Amino acid sequence: MYVMSAAFYSGPSGQRLTFGALMLCALGYPATLRAETPSRDTLIVTAAKLPSAAATLPAMSSVLSGDELRARGARDLRSALALVAGVEISPGGDAGPASSVPSLWGLREFDAFLLVVDGVPYGGAFNPALATLDLTDVERIEVIRGPAPVSYGATSFVGIIHVIHAAPGATAARVTFATGTRGERHAAYAGTLPGTTQFRHSVVLNGEERSFKQHDASVGKAHLLYRAALDLDRDKLQADLDFTHLRQDPYSPHPRDGAQLSARFPRDANVNPRDARQDQDRLQLNVRHSRDFNHSRFATTLSVAQTASAATRGFLREGFATDGITPNADGYRQHQHVTDLWLDSGWSGKLGTQVQWAAGLDWLYGDGGQHSANFEYGVLPNGRNRPASRALPVDELTRLNVERSFLGLYAQADWQATMRWKWSAGLRLNRTQETREGSRIALGVQSDDHRERSKTRPSGSIGTSYMLFARDTDYLTVFADWRSTFKPAA
Repeated sequence: MYVMSAAFYSGPSGQRLTFGALMLCALGYPATLRAETPSRDTLIVTAAKLPSAAATLPAMSSVLSGDELRARGARDLRSALALVAGVEISPGGDAGPASSVPSLWGLREFDAFLLVVDGVPYGGAFNPALATLDLTDVERIEVIRGPAPVSYGATSFVGIIHVIHAAPGATAARVTFATGTRGERHAAYAGTLPGTTQFRHSVVLNGEERSFKQHDASVGKAHLLYRAALDLDRDKLQADLDFTHLRQDPYSPHPRDGAQLSARFPRDANVNPRDARQDQDRLQLNVRHSRDFNHSRFATTLSVAQTASAATRGFLREGFATDGITPNADGYRQHQHVTDLWLDSGWSGKLGTQVQWAAGLDWLYGDGGQHSANFEYGVLPNGRNRPASRALPVDELTRLNVERSFLGLYAQADWQATMRWKWSAGLRLNRTQETREGSRIALGVQSDDHRERSKTRPSGSIGTSYMLFARDTDYLTVFADWRSTFKPAA
């Protein structure tokens, strides 16, 4: 497989001009390497509101099938996307050892890319919910490098990772068990439940436990995914229920002295409070309805998610003392509650055999609040005398409430001019709003903060592709596209 591309950016608004060529060659390459570039007949549903053939899509895309991921034993995002060019996944991160930090095209900002699961932004208007992401019974993962300014607007600044599970009633029965060193245990069941030709449903149940080399660091997770679909003549209904129960004992980052890792901090030591945790319960309900007309379809998706988190953590200060008595670390106990809402409603259809179109409205809304109690403590760098947070005096209380709203009107059209030549264009009007209220109580003195920000601006894209060569599953396509989007400051 050969991938050749060049990308040019201008300004902070994220305008992008890309020229590229994709060629898939099956000349003795292993299947796991060939799978990164989609086959000629693969339909990509992530890049636009319209399903597009991979061979004529004017964008850098990769598709990994669920069969390939299971053959490689990939159960997390890092191992799943290890072969995708331009994507790097680092394990862990601020959300705990079960999370990860993706980098697309070298940009490692946590909210610069969009994580989508079964067509719904996963994590809503805030950060992607990577710690609770589950890859059991995945049909495929689509990765788009570069923004999708028409499909998702300002929330997809450098790319999209879209995890797509098997459709309701299409889940092959599987039971898996795994065990390994450091107390790793994993069990999962996926299968289709009894139904009818009109009503189909399936379920995924899985759980895992993992320990890490870092002292007292572990992950325990239980997950349920239920999917159901009902066909009623021209109407189709679908509902998904997704619940994750996550328990984490976090590890400590290794502090630095300048550009080097500190020699005063033993490798794999843990200086978090003795009762440290990063726990999370997340419940999400998705409901979809579509109705077919003669030459068009009207579809609506509504998703609501509730996330409750509790965390107790601590971090060494810069230039930390090593006597274990002098306060050298700052910690916090924090509770978060987040509500995510996603609504997408619109029309799609075809004009003749060459043009397909889509138009509609989507709204991404998030309401989050957190309460924190902050404290300081003294700890040995090896963590032997880690205190319990409840035994420490609180020196600061903070409260934060944030509302974020991303509203968009969009229109997209694809013109298949010939069998080999395709044009694609779209326009979106974005309205982003954020309101933040916070307070801080320290030494008996309270200070309050209120901020608001809103922005209205268009985004869009235009691109063309031409297939120079096609034979069986091999193809060579050249494309050029221009995309303009923006990323609101968090």
